Amino acid sequence: MATREGSTPQRHPWARWLYSLALYLLSPLLWWRLWREWVPTNLRRERLGLIKVSSERPRLWLHAASLGEVQAARPLIESLRERYPDHHLVVTTMTATGAERVTSLFKGEVSHYFLPLDFPGAARRFIARLRPEMAIFFETELWPNLLHACYQQRIPLAVVNGRLSAKALQGYLRIRALMADALGKIDWLAAKSEQDAKRFQRLGMAASKTTVVGSLKFDIPTADAVSVDSKHLHTLFGSRPIWIAASTHSGEDELMLVAHARLREAYPSALLILVPRHPQRFEDVAVLCQKQGQQLARRSRNETVRSDTTVYLGDTMGELAVLYGAADIAFVGGSLVPIGGHNLLEPAAQGIPVLSGPELANFEDVATVLRSANALIEVVDAQALGDALIMLMGSPDERQRQGDAGRAIIAANAGALQRTLKGLDRLLPGK
Repeated sequence: MATREGSTPQRHPWARWLYSLALYLLSPLLWWRLWREWVPTNLRRERLGLIKVSSERPRLWLHAASLGEVQAARPLIESLRERYPDHHLVVTTMTATGAERVTSLFKGEVSHYFLPLDFPGAARRFIARLRPEMAIFFETELWPNLLHACYQQRIPLAVVNGRLSAKALQGYLRIRALMADALGKIDWLAAKSEQDAKRFQRLGMAASKTTVVGSLKFDIPTADAVSVDSKHLHTLFGSRPIWIAASTHSGEDELMLVAHARLREAYPSALLILVPRHPQRFEDVAVLCQKQGQQLARRSRNETVRSDTTVYLGDTMGELAVLYGAADIAFVGGSLVPIGGHNLLEPAAQGIPVLSGPELANFEDVATVLRSANALIEVVDAQALGDALIMLMGSPDERQRQGDAGRAIIAANAGALQRTLKGLDRLLPGK
């Protein structure tokens, strides 16, 4: 295993002990919450670190919390498989939707487990059974007991695409001793931006072990099959104004329908592709649309979009890129409610204008870059969204300009993936 020359983690074991005690006290609530996060391919006992490892090849382990993180980590996962063909890649998630996305993307080519609860015993069991040669945590997944178990077994630790919003920092500062102890065990932090790097350092991350590499979200893989499917879908919809509201949360779907009604006043044939973020909400959103008198077609049922269809419900998993490509304009959800936004670059990569609400804490670095090129329109409510849609639908030249600007931003900021891979090379034993 790689050595940790010059590694001097800050020692606050009492903070981790208090944290572990709090977890035990909260364990009934944690179990209730995670009991629902289950898929038939995985046993619930994995939450206690009770995994069965089948591959005898050396293992690399990457943790991505949920569906969005798995999607963002996809280029890295694919590159790790190509770069280290003698190793077997293991991906863990916290959520069932993340698990399903790993399965649908990689078809058994990588192993998937649920991340264990961060109890000391569960963490030790998981690491002892998995025995990875390197552990990679995506974005802000910092689990003190898992990090400690890796450190005890001298497993190199990296945090990649590291991000920490100003709001999250204020929360973590309340438990700074615990975070300093955890961050002191990390060998390398690949931060998305200088701001993120400084925030991690305020919590105790060593500047000497931090590199600003940029956001992996700009390294978006291109897929010809997606483009073909999008064009086919757009043809099926016909020559009508089409916009998509993607990754919407509770409280946003109603706003999307208000904005759609405003758009249809100017463009009566307009079609909304509505894609809720979480699959457990698909049925509720369908009922909402029907109650509001929308003529609904559901993708999961392969229902035909007729001339009188007003809403096409994207109630399937793993097809967001195809649906983005079938639209003329995209609104990215989680931004008109206090969620922090979702990936603004996915529609930008398709060359279509991007709209969002003001709640973009999770993507502030991406939003800043898009704003600088006038490739992002932010709206404060449903009325403003409807007005922006009308403006863009009436201006093909402006749609083209914004789409081109978004693609140019992605091309100009790509490269974080290669910088991340080079950094990981230095951690892996034998490299």
